[in-house]
Amino acid sequence: MKLSIVIPAFNEEKYIGDCLEATIKAMAGFPEEVEIIVINNASTDRTHDVAAGYSQVKVFDEPKKGTNSARQLGLVKSSGDLIANIDADNKINVEWLKTVFQEFSANPRLVALSGPYLFYDLTPLSRFFAKLYYWLAYPVYVISNKFFKRGGAVMGGNVVIRKSALEAIGGYNTALTFYGDDTDTAVRLSKVGLVKFNYHFTVQSSGRRLANEGLMRAGWRYVTNHFSTIFFKKPYDTVKHDLKDKCAEVLAKIKE
Repeated sequence: MKLSIVIPAFNEEKYIGDCLEATIKAMAGFPEEVEIIVINNASTDRTHDVAAGYSQVKVFDEPKKGTNSARQLGLVKSSGDLIANIDADNKINVEWLKTVFQEFSANPRLVALSGPYLFYDLTPLSRFFAKLYYWLAYPVYVISNKFFKRGGAVMGGNVVIRKSALEAIGGYNTALTFYGDDTDTAVRLSKVGLVKFNYHFTVQSSGRRLANEGLMRAGWRYVTNHFSTIFFKKPYDTVKHDLKDKCAEVLAKIKE
């Protein structure tokens, strides 16, 4: 069983290096089973050059901006049986990889495995409330998956999917550029197999977006767009603002 790790990256020259180094370190025990693919998604900075500086990494350019467009190109370029989507500011470890192979080997019905983020650059109090949010969000998962039978929940930057299942549903919905994209994928995947959210399947991630938007606002947006995508087949919010520069400013103030 081979795993293709696909990393969409838009203007991520400050973060992509740490992400790739952590991934390369983690895959040292799986040299024949893991490949790394970076999709440079309409970047105007040195994202492509930084990623291309690692011999273990394949880099492809997707000029159409949108995370799902980048993921779709990654799907096309991948050679693995499993497709992992992580964000360019994420850091995985060897235990994360072990969990992936164990879970998918143990259950042939499993088509998607996802889990929460742990934020490495927020204050301890903010990290506590972020963790609490995931546990409070569990009823959302139960309601949509168990009661309404509308599919599970996935975090787009921490999810592994069987390639055959992605191909069976026609790949990613590239009409969705940000909000609702993860829910849409989960709903369609649930029609061909089991979508599992494992609270112990965590990945280290930057909390820059939460630092800028605030945990309550970001959480509310996730919940509203989640249910809007489930019941109305489109997200409530349709526009994503590029917040990277603003997020960097907020994090810098937190560290001062």
